[in-house]
Amino acid sequence: MLGETFARPNFLGVPFLDLATSGGGNKVMANIVAIGAVLGMLGMGIELLFDVLLSTLKKRDEDTVNRNKVAALAGYNYAGHNCVQCSFSIVQLSGQKMLLSTNDAIASGAIASGCKFYSAYPMTPSTGIMLYMAGKAKEYGIIVEQAEDEIAAINMALGASFAGVRAMTGTSGGGFALMVEGLSLAAMTETPIVIALAQRPGPATGLPTKTEQGDLLFALHAGHGEFPRVIFAPGNPEQGFLLADKAFEISQKYQIPVFIMTDQFLADTQWTVEHFDLDGLFCNEYRFSGEEECGGEYKRHAFTDSGVSPFCIPGLASGLVVTDSDEHDEEGHIIEDTATRIKMVDKRLFKKLPLIEKEIAPPLFYGHDKPEIVIIGWGSTYGLMREAVDIASKKKNIAMLHFSEIYPFPSVDAFDYLSVLKGAKTTICVEQNATGQFARLMKTETGFECGTLINRYDGRPFMLEEFLGELYARIG
Repeated sequence: MLGETFARPNFLGVPFLDLATSGGGNKVMANIVAIGAVLGMLGMGIELLFDVLLSTLKKRDEDTVNRNKVAALAGYNYAGHNCVQCSFSIVQLSGQKMLLSTNDAIASGAIASGCKFYSAYPMTPSTGIMLYMAGKAKEYGIIVEQAEDEIAAINMALGASFAGVRAMTGTSGGGFALMVEGLSLAAMTETPIVIALAQRPGPATGLPTKTEQGDLLFALHAGHGEFPRVIFAPGNPEQGFLLADKAFEISQKYQIPVFIMTDQFLADTQWTVEHFDLDGLFCNEYRFSGEEECGGEYKRHAFTDSGVSPFCIPGLASGLVVTDSDEHDEEGHIIEDTATRIKMVDKRLFKKLPLIEKEIAPPLFYGHDKPEIVIIGWGSTYGLMREAVDIASKKKNIAMLHFSEIYPFPSVDAFDYLSVLKGAKTTICVEQNATGQFARLMKTETGFECGTLINRYDGRPFMLEEFLGELYARIG
């Protein structure tokens, strides 16, 4: 409250305005004083703040930079001398770290994978991806288009992809409802596309600024007809970065739509993270432009053993690139005969799907080697489950399985997670939805049924203390 003072020991009154102006600055620099004071209270060095000021104010004159430094130092020294009750400090930072949201990380992964076109209509909580891409557009040669609606957004991305560049779109549940016809168009024309689907509570407008994991089965079953798709659901920014890159790899390699699913909590929360490992990035090119592959009697939808046809960029060779949203033959022209229809469905679905399934990584396993209790989750529940396992493991043999590559459902070839689940006395599936969508998917795909569910669907994320209460109520 304005004018109110706090004289209790756990408060420190900092005269921000006086400190800002005493060194030759002005009232605007009170925020810099505040940052310096926080660093002083934490016992951190102030040199990093000086570096940030130099970078941020590089277009200003030297005097402005120096006066901001003086203001920061004034706050730093005041807090250091007067905060005698401060009983907390942090470990000194070693090296540089990144502060970013999962939206930023997904956008960075898309850029690293060579995305050159992003179209979307702004819709919380996916808008951050578009804003980040727009901020990097000039630097990396990316076209970012704010479309008039989500129908236009996905069709623009499909057009860019057909023309030969890696393309992406993003939205939330209500916007994705408008994109569904475009999703089926991508499947029929075998046009690669990556779709970021950032979830929020529905139906309809729901709670626009809150969080939920209610669209998993929507993404899985959206679109008319039968065709392969891939669904990823990162649990932190690093997974968001790497899975965005993998999404483009899979989409381009198999000419299919790939989803990256987040939710409001994960999309917008900021994490302090180490640098990402760039050695694991995919750098494969699947498009052709040469006369050898794309000249003469080029067939856009040629039958192959893998079901994947040569993907030629229109206009760069003598061959004519043709496709059709109706069922078509190898050259891309419309047909109605049964024999070609059957061969095309086999090509798009049954030949590709076994190969795609081999690309899906198993869930992350963390905790006791032979757990009696296993908690299971996907997407944004990663951090919650991991912290809960760290705490509960002091009393219980507990572990977690976190799924970030959701569909096709991971096989047990690389890691037999089903044996872990079947060997546990208690299995608990944790989800931010009302009906346990992931638990239902797991039962459908593997036959395994979770022993119990912990669901939250009020639009708020799980809090650790609340979740531990729910957990202990079930495991004792």
